[in-house]
Amino acid sequence: MARRPTIKDIARRAGVSESAVSFALNDRPGVSRDTRARIRRVAEELGWQPNSAARALSGERSGAVGLVLARPAQTLGVESFFLQLVSGIQEVLSAGRVALLFQVVDGIDAECAVYRRWWAERRVDGVLVVDPRTDDPRPQLLAQLGLPAVMIGAAGGTGPLPSVRADGSGTGPLSSVWADDARAMTQVLDHLYGLGHRRITHIAGLPGLAHTARRMASLRAEAEARGLGPEHVRSVVTDYSDAEGAAATRRVLAEPEPPTALVYDNDVMAVAGIAVAAELGMAVPGRISMVAWDDSALCRVTHPRLTALVRDTAGFGRLAAEELLAVLAGSPPRARESERPRLEPRESTAPPPTAY
Repeated sequence: MARRPTIKDIARRAGVSESAVSFALNDRPGVSRDTRARIRRVAEELGWQPNSAARALSGERSGAVGLVLARPAQTLGVESFFLQLVSGIQEVLSAGRVALLFQVVDGIDAECAVYRRWWAERRVDGVLVVDPRTDDPRPQLLAQLGLPAVMIGAAGGTGPLPSVRADGSGTGPLSSVWADDARAMTQVLDHLYGLGHRRITHIAGLPGLAHTARRMASLRAEAEARGLGPEHVRSVVTDYSDAEGAAATRRVLAEPEPPTALVYDNDVMAVAGIAVAAELGMAVPGRISMVAWDDSALCRVTHPRLTALVRDTAGFGRLAAEELLAVLAGSPPRARESERPRLEPRESTAPPPTAY
């Protein structure tokens, strides 16, 4: 394995002292402009990079930000949302030469433990936090640690998230980026209601997640505004997996008065739902209409093609990464809304059969 170049190697090649190299590479006075330029040119030729661990111990930045996912492992390999989100995050961080430290854990307590360890070891300069909970301990913990953070998917419209120190004193807010789930659900219900559907079931994601609660609440409010009670429009929760999406579909379609339309919280569950409908001999959309919350290649190649909410998930990731870098550069925390999703009607939705 090739040895990493050191400050001593740069000093030897440039014909200067090690202290001069240190001054030049850390933008400190003590060397001339020409000497500084020569040292940096030699460092680049040798492929030298700063030691992030040593910089962290000296109080400098680590040059990395963290992302922890506390989701069932089986859902991550098939759900396109996180792949697109991370691609957008990485696009911004790579341009800024900032590394992404990524970890998957099995629950919120384990996630909090990771933040404590990263803070103690000075492994990251800040973190991107996903899947806000309805009862979320993470904003307060991050504020107590003094670890800069951006909450991805926090409720919007009310400004940045408040935070406090361990002793109860304020530290200022955490930044957040958010999507308008309520308006997106309104688009979905407008579409289905306009087609004539009056029995609609929402195959929702994980209970306890803030965006799951927002979507369910928006569905309920929009249904009530149209005179539809919970016996007509309701939500059932799952773990986002294709297995639970299929199982939920099978249950609701076996009811005495099954829904005429299903709304799925991701593309994977929607595709599983189409498979179940085919197994049961229920034509889509002739007997049952289906909508996917997140558009993806799956939605566009499935037969019939799935009506879906189109949103720029990679752009959502870019926005979050840009906000975190801005906070690290000294910008005040704020709440920023991502591009609003739009419903793309396709062949999986149509008026309900007259018999229903």
